Amino acid sequence: MYKTTGFISFFLRRVSGMALVLYLLTHMLVIGSAQGGAESFDKMMGYVQSPVFKLLEIGLLAAVIYHGIDGIRLLIIQAFDLTDKRKILFYTGLAISTILVLAGGIPMLTFALGEF
Repeated sequence: MYKTTGFISFFLRRVSGMALVLYLLTHMLVIGSAQGGAESFDKMMGYVQSPVFKLLEIGLLAAVIYHGIDGIRLLIIQAFDLTDKRKILFYTGLAISTILVLAGGIPMLTFALGEF
């Protein structure tokens, strides 16, 4: 049973890490478009402010929160030698992440829907 939660944790950590890398590259692309002048930057900002990107921002929030909470979970496991508690710590971290994503994602979604 530990292997299942271990794999899920590993998979989610890798997916969230890749999402953060993709966000960083997109962020650099958007900021770099300012070098093309105000018109280029405004065009890029128009893309970023679309409804699709508003939903992706909630995904970014989820990736940041899960990746951070899971990193803290791994530090706790190693620092206090809690390898026998990995499963419960995984589910606890997942629950905390879910609560935080809902607490931040719902206001983001309602704000985004109010704009359109």
